[in-house]
Amino acid sequence: MTPKPSASSDSSAPSAPSASLAEDLQRLEEIVRQLERDDGDLDRSLALFEEGVARLRAARERLGEAETRVKKVLEDAQGTLRTEDVDPGG
Repeated sequence: MTPKPSASSDSSAPSAPSASLAEDLQRLEEIVRQLERDDGDLDRSLALFEEGVARLRAARERLGEAETRVKKVLEDAQGTLRTEDVDPGG
């Protein structure tokens, strides 16, 4: 399969399943910056938007899975679930 030529060196492919949350978030920030520049290229902007949506969905799914794992860890031996707010600041 031959790759499509691109106007820039940035990858416009959707997030690979092996991409980490940090990589997805970093790429989302890059996409937002590129879209805010408003270069006027509609096709490029649409491709970036689609990639951003795909990466956002992947990040949300990954966060949901992490939340489920945290809840399982908090489950005590009697099978009851203790939910505790996690302080994102530390």
